[in-house]
Amino acid sequence: MNRIGGWSRAFTRIVLMVLVVFSASLVQAADAGQFNTVKQKLADGLQVVGGTVTSADIDIYCAMAGAGFDFLWIEMQHSPLTYAQVAAMIRACPGPAIPFIRVPTDSEGDIQKAVDIGALGVMVPMVDTVDKIRNAISYAKYPPIGKRSQGGGQYGAIWGRSYREFANDNIIIVAMIESPAGVEIVDQVAALEQVDVVFVASSDLGSFTGRRQGDPQYEALVTRIKDATQAAGKIVAGPSAWKDTREGYRFFQGPSDAALIRSGARLSLEGSAETGQPRGVAPIEGQE
Repeated sequence: MNRIGGWSRAFTRIVLMVLVVFSASLVQAADAGQFNTVKQKLADGLQVVGGTVTSADIDIYCAMAGAGFDFLWIEMQHSPLTYAQVAAMIRACPGPAIPFIRVPTDSEGDIQKAVDIGALGVMVPMVDTVDKIRNAISYAKYPPIGKRSQGGGQYGAIWGRSYREFANDNIIIVAMIESPAGVEIVDQVAALEQVDVVFVASSDLGSFTGRRQGDPQYEALVTRIKDATQAAGKIVAGPSAWKDTREGYRFFQGPSDAALIRSGARLSLEGSAETGQPRGVAPIEGQE
């Protein structure tokens, strides 16, 4: 029992040390003007994948943040999450996965709350007018690009004292094209200088058109979005199922926290979940 207790205390100390070092590295990167690792990876030509968060549980959020995702897709359009809950989640574990928020609307309140609590990515749903994405840019970016107000927030505590100076260069704007109306204006959307990523919303395109993937009319819409995005020099995004099956995509939405828990449970029940221990050795309580 004493040996197990000693291992547990040692493990806790290691975790705390890692968190301290990670927090210090965040502040150092922020003061250097580079704190959105997703933006850097995309600039380097790499692919990025974000796990989807729908739960307000901070332990689940932190597990997702450290699971290996490049960013976390915090779902505030189709979940009951509040900004107070999400603020606590981001403050607890601002990385390594970078916090992105799919906002409910393009309103000043939604956009500015998202960036004020520390999101470095703003995903705008249902972009079917150019004004909708222009609004998001305006409220997410400080002058002279936009008209985000100085306001309070925890962004400085997370991203460092130089946040105001470098925020515009680090915040990523993602335009989600989900309907035929959005496809009609995708050229204009992708051409906006501050739009970084255009997301092909596969499920909603099917819902709005009554077509499924593989249908020629559906695929024509997908191709139009992709071609317009790439012609504008922007990043094409889609579901993680397309990661190895469609060329040109570099930004992906991964599974939700609930889906990952279900798949992890199935693996555990099948005896194939990775525990970090040799086969036949049970994990030590507190070190999972």
